[in-house]
Amino acid sequence: MDPQDLEGLPRLVFDVVLVMVKPLFAFNQHDSFLYWPFLTVAFILAILVFAFHRRDGDRNFFKRYFSRKIWGHPSAKADYKFYYINGVLFPIIFAPLILSGAWIGSWAEAGLQMAFSPGLEQTPGTQSGTGIWITVLYTIIFFLLYDFGRYLAHFVLHRFDILWQFHKVHHSAEVLTPFTAFRAHPVDLIVMASFPALTTGLVNGAFNFWSGGTAGYYLFFGLHALVFVYNLVGNLRHSPVWLSYGPVLSKIIISPAQHQIHHSVEERHWGCNMGFALAIWDRMFGSLYIPKDHETFAMGLGDGTEAHYHGVVGMYWQPFRNLFSNSVKRDGDS
Repeated sequence: MDPQDLEGLPRLVFDVVLVMVKPLFAFNQHDSFLYWPFLTVAFILAILVFAFHRRDGDRNFFKRYFSRKIWGHPSAKADYKFYYINGVLFPIIFAPLILSGAWIGSWAEAGLQMAFSPGLEQTPGTQSGTGIWITVLYTIIFFLLYDFGRYLAHFVLHRFDILWQFHKVHHSAEVLTPFTAFRAHPVDLIVMASFPALTTGLVNGAFNFWSGGTAGYYLFFGLHALVFVYNLVGNLRHSPVWLSYGPVLSKIIISPAQHQIHHSVEERHWGCNMGFALAIWDRMFGSLYIPKDHETFAMGLGDGTEAHYHGVVGMYWQPFRNLFSNSVKRDGDS
């Protein structure tokens, strides 16, 4: 039976069950970091890193990268629980609050239409911006603006205290696994999704106006081509696998090692490497840090409060407790 034919209570039951089981099948969802091709490539890269950088006496691949000390850590266990609970609740409760890139794009296109082609009806293919090179250009610019939007979101999450209290949930992780990527408060997720929606919505509207609605980007498995390529390595960002791109390429692309440094509690690492795929934004704003060698460091918040976030309730409510406590302190000081 087609689920679309269900109505009433059966349809409601089907939708509820679907939402509850969907996080368990992320390995088959192309828009998830846990999609099987991404996990497969990450595992192969981990093997290569282990082979090229084998330490003296370290001959056990699984002991180095899959030890209970990492995957059984209270921080990692909290990640697993939060991944599932947030995966169920976020699409229902919080996702509607994310700024719509399509809405931004339609307004941008309408504004350009009013400014440059008032009174003219635009039909697909009537503008000069069509063809294969426009698709290539659109793919690249869309990705650049998407990555810049994520950098801006990350920047404000660190810069403004009210937002940092929510972003602290992510940084409270004391060990890194691919599930740590999902260790993000709903407020954090809304900010992180809304900024690139704004930047890509503007470029989408501009290209739709220019091409008459015919511009599109290359897709792999239904995902933006360059986002797909980025996700092939994305799981190593939150992992114990130290993969550096070297002193030259690391000025252009953020390596997994550079993002791991972003989670460091060391003072020399504070506020660095806030980019996602591209390092050019960190270079522009002075926050780029390129390691010369394999560095070791503790991860977390550095103030001993990490355990407050190692539970689902703490992850959701601790930021509000912090904000209330800070507000009381400010009122007391005044």
